[in-house]
Amino acid sequence: MHRVVVLAPDGVYPFELGIPRRVFGSADGRYEVVTCTADGAPVRTDADFTVVPDHGPEVLRTADTVVIPPYSPSLAGAELSAPLAGALAAIPRSARTVSICTGAFLLAAAGLLDGRPATTHWALAGWFRELFPYVALDPDVLFVDDGDVLTSAGAASGVDVCLHLVRKDHGSEVANSVARRCVVPPWRDGGQAQYIEQPVPESTSSGTAATRQWALEHLDRPLTLADLAGHAQTSVRTFARRFRDEVGESPGRWLIRQRVAWARHLLESSDLPVDQIAGRVGFATATSLRQHLHAAIGVTPLAYRRTFRTAAR
Repeated sequence: MHRVVVLAPDGVYPFELGIPRRVFGSADGRYEVVTCTADGAPVRTDADFTVVPDHGPEVLRTADTVVIPPYSPSLAGAELSAPLAGALAAIPRSARTVSICTGAFLLAAAGLLDGRPATTHWALAGWFRELFPYVALDPDVLFVDDGDVLTSAGAASGVDVCLHLVRKDHGSEVANSVARRCVVPPWRDGGQAQYIEQPVPESTSSGTAATRQWALEHLDRPLTLADLAGHAQTSVRTFARRFRDEVGESPGRWLIRQRVAWARHLLESSDLPVDQIAGRVGFATATSLRQHLHAAIGVTPLAYRRTFRTAAR
């Protein structure tokens, strides 16, 4: 059984502390989730209570995956306490390490993110860059998978990255089942830009939600911005502005993301040839699908299919 060890730092956020157990624990016994502290002692949370895990840092030596939940930003910095440094040093080289939100500060302070891509909460990006200039920070994404080290943005992004790992380990069918049990989407569209503080558009019947749903039902068509605006019964310019306000990215980029997401699902769950999948998701050619899939996740359709069809078995 794959062992996930959650390391709770002082000032830990209670909600995110429970995410790994909730997600991995919903995968029908495929994971064992245990929680520890850096010195085996209770830790205070950022709420009005203390948590008392059953384990100390010794369990980190048995981990296949280690998750660092977020903790109070006032306690995050460029230096680690001796107990935390020792705890991180106990993690096996073969283990994956995952951070949620400010957990990335802890990994960066340990030098585990030097020269690597990473993310954290958008509101802390400036401070993070000041403390850790050698980290290739991308505050626009929900999570970054750099192989043995994964980082994610705030709160719900912890769910996103844990579901991503279930999907990576066991395929989309298992991940979708876990998502249904947790009553969350199997994946979320867009990046952090849609959550950055900005004026909220007025809620009117002229929003883009209905058109987005229509587009998802017609991805096989060569949809244009004019097509989308026509469905929404508005001008192209007005539609594009409303769409960006609501979704956080342009209609064209959003469409590509949906096509890639549906292509990934078909690669995982069907035996359709790549050219047929390309047509079903609205890419003109298999070459176009290959280009967009590689741009999104860095692999070819056949390599992706080999990875996830094997994991699903």
